[in-house]
Amino acid sequence: MRTLRDIPALREVLGNARRRGERIALVPTMGNLHDGHLALVAAARERAEMVVATIFVNPLQFGAGEDLDAYPRTLEEDQSRLEAAGCELLFAPDTSTLYPRGLEAQTRIVVPEVTEGLCGASRPGHFDGVSTVVGMLFNLVQPDLACFGEKDYQQLAVIRRMVTDLHLPIEIVGVPIVRAADGLALSSRNGYLSTEQRASAPCLYATLCRLRDKLESGTDASTSLAHGWADLQAAGLDPDYLKLRTCDLRPVTTSTREAVLLAAVRLGSTRLIDNLTLTLPH
Repeated sequence: MRTLRDIPALREVLGNARRRGERIALVPTMGNLHDGHLALVAAARERAEMVVATIFVNPLQFGAGEDLDAYPRTLEEDQSRLEAAGCELLFAPDTSTLYPRGLEAQTRIVVPEVTEGLCGASRPGHFDGVSTVVGMLFNLVQPDLACFGEKDYQQLAVIRRMVTDLHLPIEIVGVPIVRAADGLALSSRNGYLSTEQRASAPCLYATLCRLRDKLESGTDASTSLAHGWADLQAAGLDPDYLKLRTCDLRPVTTSTREAVLLAAVRLGSTRLIDNLTLTLPH
């Protein structure tokens, strides 16, 4: 696996791959890789001859008081894991490479509607940072496809909308959530949890599972969500939101059948998110 840090070298390597007729898959990450990230690499390998991963802790998507400085940087370990997973190329640029004129002067991509509410409400500007850097990576790599985890459900919806609205010829592949044995969705931020907090964290997934069962059996949604909120609080989790939405994140109606439960909670200073899809009864 080659690791590149500058744009001209990246373009040269990818240009050679295109001339060989290879399909190119992109796996954008912020590093500190876990098995969820490696599942993205595996999905990419199934679909393309060249897998390009990126590691970039994007300051544009961190708000005031968030964990930009504390976010784990584990490049050497990440390189080893990516190479073992079959990644051919890693692009790991510095901030000055992607934002040479600074963050304030950076042109931004803003995706309306789908960024509103949920994580967009509690993290203003976050998705503008995500769409801007992903749009930049799409332009630099020009992949045939890109793989994103379904744990970040709203992020995936934002990327899909951006690709559709900008008419980008890129297939977006959503990869199912990878979970620990107790159900907790794998996340780089799980490493922030204390031993006691880690023991409480699976309550988020367990609560979503109970809600899914109730909703699929026809229990009133408002009542079920209120009970779920109380269950999260009783387990020591501080809910940010607990919502039922259509699969494209609109409010559900009486005609909605396929839906998604989405939740975000704080456990100490750590913010956890999760989601489950479900089928509502007639």
